[in-house]
Amino acid sequence: MSFSSDDFAKALEQHDYQFQRGQVVRGKAFSYESDGVFVDIGGKSAAFLPAEEASLRRITDLSQAVPLHEEREFLIIREQDGDGQVTLSIRQLEIRQLWQRLAEMQEENQTVQVRVSGVNKGGVTVDVQGIRGFIPRSHLIDKDNLDALIGKALTVSVLEVNPAAKKLVLSNRLAAQAASFSQLAEGQLIEGKVTGIRPFGVFVDFSGTTGLLHINQVSKNYVASLDAVFQVGQAIKAVIIEIDDIKRRISLSTKVLESYPGEMLEKMSEVMAEAATRLQTAQQVVPPNEDEAESDAESSDPEAELD
Repeated sequence: MSFSSDDFAKALEQHDYQFQRGQVVRGKAFSYESDGVFVDIGGKSAAFLPAEEASLRRITDLSQAVPLHEEREFLIIREQDGDGQVTLSIRQLEIRQLWQRLAEMQEENQTVQVRVSGVNKGGVTVDVQGIRGFIPRSHLIDKDNLDALIGKALTVSVLEVNPAAKKLVLSNRLAAQAASFSQLAEGQLIEGKVTGIRPFGVFVDFSGTTGLLHINQVSKNYVASLDAVFQVGQAIKAVIIEIDDIKRRISLSTKVLESYPGEMLEKMSEVMAEAATRLQTAQQVVPPNEDEAESDAESSDPEAELD
């Protein structure tokens, strides 16, 4: 039994091609035009991929971005016209997939490299493989000269992902802290600077992260006032006595470096100068007292204080 061209046309008419906007389809490019590419996706008519939708990156040669007869996925961005032709996009499919990857990065606490593209009073804007993101000033490591960051690559963690609102908020500071945490160990001597003084303790920035020197860990003697002992910007050495990976908290101590109770209060410069030698000869790192561990969590949280 023969199958004529009329029979073939009727068979096509009976086949219901339900191509819809937002649908992902597979197809093969088969013909280049000056403004795009014709793609076979198995419909009545060839689909069309405009040149500006061929890639998330800027391209000059369509044949490199979309080789002929190579099957791949496309996103339908415009439904069938009167001739049954749909409009496709690779660029918007890549954007959708990138948003999904960013959401996964947030969930898995992964980092990504971005490039700073602009500055405003709240922070900096960045390019994330074609998506615009924002890093608040409080989440930058270098927050004093934002203009100097333009064009620079930064490693960031993902704070907020909202594809519907096209909102992507990132943190350079948390990414640096995560990297630092992996290289830290209890009993390690650190060198940093005082960035905050509170009644309960001193915040110390070092290697891109922040630790807390609790008032009870400053000296074996009673400390009446931390303001009388430290000042913001002061260089300091201390020993890591506890690392809380879940809460991202680091507890520090200087009293373990003392040769006698109160030495930190009387001869701090000497204790600091001999810190490495003193640590080597110390028999053990003294853990914090239970009453310190029960101190107000919010007030002693470096994240809460520094944001």
